[in-house]
Amino acid sequence: MGERLENFFGVVKKRFNGYNEEDNRETVKCPRCQSLILLERYEELHRVCPNCNYHGRLSTPERIEITFDKNSFNELDRDMVSCDPIEFPDYGDKQQELRDKTGLHDAITTGTATIRGVETVVGIMDSRYMMGSMGSVVGEKIARAFEYAAEKGLPVIMFTASGGARMQEGIVSLMQMAKTSGAVQLHSEAGGLYITVLTDPTTGGVTASFASLGDIIIAEPKVLIGFAGRRVIESTMRQRLPEDFQLAEFMQDKGFVDMIVERKKMRSTLSHLLKLHGYTPKEV
Repeated sequence: MGERLENFFGVVKKRFNGYNEEDNRETVKCPRCQSLILLERYEELHRVCPNCNYHGRLSTPERIEITFDKNSFNELDRDMVSCDPIEFPDYGDKQQELRDKTGLHDAITTGTATIRGVETVVGIMDSRYMMGSMGSVVGEKIARAFEYAAEKGLPVIMFTASGGARMQEGIVSLMQMAKTSGAVQLHSEAGGLYITVLTDPTTGGVTASFASLGDIIIAEPKVLIGFAGRRVIESTMRQRLPEDFQLAEFMQDKGFVDMIVERKKMRSTLSHLLKLHGYTPKEV
């Protein structure tokens, strides 16, 4: 009996830890369709589920590698860090822990890069850093990126991934919505093209500000896009929402998203859009 229980718990442990029983290879569960995928295969597909086509979360280095020309990314405002404006308990320690763990200084990385030779200003949000929340540094880096692009006559591409405003910075975080929106307007008045790429998830104050202001709004398949969460909306409205509510496909159907682009086609699509709008490869 004891041996049976030991074998049973061994099987449960393997399944819980995410291992394929046949060859002991590590697996990952798709957040959308719940199917198990070999981790090796999942990584080969750049974190795209082969069953439902859900596009999982990428780190900043991974996004840069698959989107932009090799070694073309040059970071802007790298060393900018938050000064803890409302002295939130343990906020400084949490920030330092995340910097050490992720190699990032905050939830967004901005810089310049080329896509098939066309220079652009780019911002990439990373959900590993406090769920991509927008605090003073995120807002300031975005504003500076748009100002730089306006000055240099460059297009802007923003990859968004956020849970919204950062509560640890209080009202200061909410002020970033107005700041980033104003910077987008400045860039627009200078005649610049702004493309947003909504990745999983893009919610809260980020959706309510710069993420929704792109001249062209692209989303990856099956990603979550919205402001408030499903449960909050359902409890307020007192009615059941559609199963695909706030997914990219639903948002495209309602006119919020212009196009849904698979990750494997993102680089060529962005390149095509830049050239259609008159941006040409820079001379070497």
